[in-house]
Amino acid sequence: MPTTIEERQLFSDHRFEQLRDELHDAQAICAEKACVYATGSFGRREASEYSDFDLFIVSLGANDQDRNWLPNLDCILVKADLIRATKKLNFPPFSKDGKFLRPHTVHKLVATAGTEEDDATNTFTARLLLLLESQPLVGHKVHAKIIDEVIAKYWREFPTHIDHFMPAYLANDILRFWRTLCLNYEARTSEQTPEHRAKRKLANYKLKHSRMLTCFSALLFLLDIYVKQRTVTVTDAKKMVSLSPTSRVALVAEGSGNRELIAITTELLDLYEKFLTVTHASEHDLIGLFSDEEQKKKLREEQSRFGDLVFESLRSIGEGNRFYRRLVV
Repeated sequence: MPTTIEERQLFSDHRFEQLRDELHDAQAICAEKACVYATGSFGRREASEYSDFDLFIVSLGANDQDRNWLPNLDCILVKADLIRATKKLNFPPFSKDGKFLRPHTVHKLVATAGTEEDDATNTFTARLLLLLESQPLVGHKVHAKIIDEVIAKYWREFPTHIDHFMPAYLANDILRFWRTLCLNYEARTSEQTPEHRAKRKLANYKLKHSRMLTCFSALLFLLDIYVKQRTVTVTDAKKMVSLSPTSRVALVAEGSGNRELIAITTELLDLYEKFLTVTHASEHDLIGLFSDEEQKKKLREEQSRFGDLVFESLRSIGEGNRFYRRLVV
């Protein structure tokens, strides 16, 4: 019997291929100059029939300027093809009414890193999700090229630290992304009607499972490599990017020989399967579930345990290691 995670992977891949097969215009327009990639549940390969698409459009361009190789009218046509295809296949509407379908360039993703502009233009989110949970829908080769350029930004000091490179720059951005998600949750959930309180608890439940695992599975993977090799190469980074969050956890555990870590990650993935089972419902039904005080208390306890296990997995691998210390302080 396949696990819930495996079932979701199969479902996600099937629906993804259905959508790809419909996007003839988008494929032709993007060609070798742009890509469209999915994040969210489809990017993590754990979607259900209730999942919508979170998509980003990124084009190639000149290395020294923000010149978009996907002209505005072509971008409009790509968006139109995406909207037509998702409607035809009965996908839920794009989240935020397609707010995140604004195109970016790889130059912008790289050049804005660490600047004030990074947050304002949404390049921070686009860049981090590219590395943490993206699947190419259109333009596979361009997607791979963009990943290469973004990783090169984070690994720019590797040539002078080949034998002891610690990916602190990327780790700091991942931690910043996680904390930004937490801050955004607090800022957007101030209303106190019963329905909004239930929505708040639902948002927190998802934040403390899928978003937490997205961020900390990457840190776990990088920490594991650093502890074993005392360095992390570009090849290691690409491997991390190619894996879903659950696959990163499973791979680290399988290669560890650490009984404590195996026990921790087994329970961690079991709880994540419960999370996927609970959230396999419409928003209306989930709001009802999180309006029930008894159910809410039970789910909050599981959510807290999940966070404990994420911490314990990092501690089990990294305690006493310099990189682990950098993740904490």
